[in-house]
Amino acid sequence: MIPFLDLKAINLAHRDELINAFTRVIDSGWYVLGNEVKQFEASFADYCNVDHCVGVSNGLDALHLILRAYGIGAGDEVIVPTNTYIATWLAATYAGATPVPVEPCIDTYNIDPSLIEAAITPRTKAIIAVHLYGQPADMDPIMAIAEKHGLKVIEDAAQAHGALYKGRKVGSLGHAAGFSFYPGKNLGAIGDAGAVTTNDAELAEKVRVLVNYGSKVKYHNEVQGFNCRLDELQAALLAVKLPALDQETARRKEIAAQYTVALQELDLVLPSIMDNAESAWHLYVVRSKNRDQLQIDLSANGVATMIHYPIPPHQQPAYAEFNGVSYPIAEQIHQQVLSLPMGPTMSHDDVSKVINVIIELLK
Repeated sequence: MIPFLDLKAINLAHRDELINAFTRVIDSGWYVLGNEVKQFEASFADYCNVDHCVGVSNGLDALHLILRAYGIGAGDEVIVPTNTYIATWLAATYAGATPVPVEPCIDTYNIDPSLIEAAITPRTKAIIAVHLYGQPADMDPIMAIAEKHGLKVIEDAAQAHGALYKGRKVGSLGHAAGFSFYPGKNLGAIGDAGAVTTNDAELAEKVRVLVNYGSKVKYHNEVQGFNCRLDELQAALLAVKLPALDQETARRKEIAAQYTVALQELDLVLPSIMDNAESAWHLYVVRSKNRDQLQIDLSANGVATMIHYPIPPHQQPAYAEFNGVSYPIAEQIHQQVLSLPMGPTMSHDDVSKVINVIIELLK
């Protein structure tokens, strides 16, 4: 079986360095908010071309803490895509705000800028733009709308480490960005981890305080904060893997190009990337009207796939208040999408097998 993502192989490529980093942290005797976190924050800020990075516990907390730091909460509204993982919505809910869904562009799957203004009310305070599957959202029109209405734009960059929009890295495009380093991400920890990036020094300082119980000085709590820290071990392990990120992304791009050339004549909708963007190819997502059967047939022929995502947030029991509302574009996407195997350790033979099996099934 060709795995959807071979995490073991990805991490074994860095095995010796990861073990050395682990040993260094254990031997240091300092395990929370130390030099490993500071050094990774500096390195990741430099990678994203921003002034500030604050390590946090995961991607959801990154988004939630940004909203909190901007003072967004009860009575406020946050515009979110209908087509996203539920964490985007949960961030608004955690802050006490109300998520306001906006449909995506059917070709890119990202939030449609032309639909945003119609969703803005006097209670709107922010827009969360998700760079879904690794492709940047169309940020210029989103930022223009935000400036017109005095809103904050928060990038949900959980799937887009290293992606480019008009030559600029994601994480530097909005007022702030939240990253996830969940193990399956392009830059993955060996457990949960995340980060906030921004050029806003005041926001970064507020997030840094919120992350650590609302405290700058131990046992002195300025605000009601949280325990959402990035720990020393995960920071050290991420620092090992960061230098290889661009090379691994380049391999993902090669695989995506192979898929696109080989599958373009089949009855599939292939990914569409904006001319001014470079996807990080976290996922290679196709659409099929017979998605469920195709997934079964691929599995029977030794190819593992995944669905990102089978149920949109507005149809989840967690958001029952939206269950009676229809968002047809998101619903169509969620009924048809299928993610093909994608990862930097896939061999040429692996990619060829995936392609040949799909062609045989759909020709």
